[in-house]
Amino acid sequence: MLSLSMIVRNEAERLERCLASVAGFVDEMVVLDTGSSDATIAIAAGCGAVVHQLPWPGDFAPARNAALQHVRGDWVLVLDADEWLLSEARGPLRQLMGQSDLLLINLLRQERGAAQSPYSNVSRLFRRHPAIHWSRPYHAMVDDSVLALLEQEPHWRLADCDVPALGHDGYRSELLASGDKARRLRQAMEADLAAHPGDPYACAKLGSLEVSEGKRERGIALLEQGLARCPSSSQPVRYELLLHLAIAVAGSDPARAEQLYRQALALPLPPRLTLATRLNLAGLLQEAGALEEACALCQQATAAAPELALGWLQLGLVERRRGRIGAAIGAYRTALQRDPNHASAHQNLAVALLLGGDLAGARSGFRRAIELLQQQNRPDEAEALRRQAGTMVKLDGA
Repeated sequence: MLSLSMIVRNEAERLERCLASVAGFVDEMVVLDTGSSDATIAIAAGCGAVVHQLPWPGDFAPARNAALQHVRGDWVLVLDADEWLLSEARGPLRQLMGQSDLLLINLLRQERGAAQSPYSNVSRLFRRHPAIHWSRPYHAMVDDSVLALLEQEPHWRLADCDVPALGHDGYRSELLASGDKARRLRQAMEADLAAHPGDPYACAKLGSLEVSEGKRERGIALLEQGLARCPSSSQPVRYELLLHLAIAVAGSDPARAEQLYRQALALPLPPRLTLATRLNLAGLLQEAGALEEACALCQQATAAAPELALGWLQLGLVERRRGRIGAAIGAYRTALQRDPNHASAHQNLAVALLLGGDLAGARSGFRRAIELLQQQNRPDEAEALRRQAGTMVKLDGA
């Protein structure tokens, strides 16, 4: 028996999508509401979930642990309202759950609209066991309790689901910028770092947040500190520290950024998890004129995650720099098959078509890119592209 376990609060806009994605896959849906004032509870009940209520305990880990008390399944799938199960993962997950010695299955989560890594690994599907519980004040996880359990019961195994299993859009920049989510996240991170000075995980999370918000000096210091204390066995945390430190120093010290990216790629992690590093290094090498290796890295990225537009777009950029216009056009068109609303892919395809002598195709591509930028509330970019493209083709003509 498989149970869905969720904690929610004011998630009326997104909850139905989440619950619909697991319909027919889970045997029960258990939702713990922590104080909603919108239609969250009614939506959950209408989708067939059993709803329990609890005043917000002040942190995610105790709330998730309270939710676990209500499930009855042999396995537990834990989702947030801004996540959904991808249908293509159902078969592989059922097969994995049928293995009697598996304790936990790590799930690949596709980060839709995230500024950095397009995939992350989350430990959200596990066997219900009295020793498994949530910990940490933010980005709550069961990993600490699972590692402790493995020391006591070493016969259990952990496994990775090789196909993307979850979609997630909670890291979109406009969502992070709205409301007080970012403020609450920062408060929790600062408190955790104060309680555990130099902790690699805390340094990775807060350091990357500082870098993303333009506070590079403190961000770099935290990432350096975390890297110095990170044991070689903590490969996912070490990867995150290396990636964000490379991002932080790329503008001022590209040679060091390249070295950090290469160290990150040397870690034995699933290739989808290292896509950001591979593509960032490709961009760095492209700027340095090392086009052959940049192209190879992009080809590796598209082989690892052919479903993502990002890798195909980067491959098109490198191929255009190499003078291979036909290959660039093919890569851009593949990117647009993956994401028809990618404005940059339309714009770059238009440029490549123009270089190839297809004026009508270039005009159409520029028009579509401008239209999408307007639809995506990016009017300044739309106007800048209109002016730039207008110097190359007649946008108002047939």
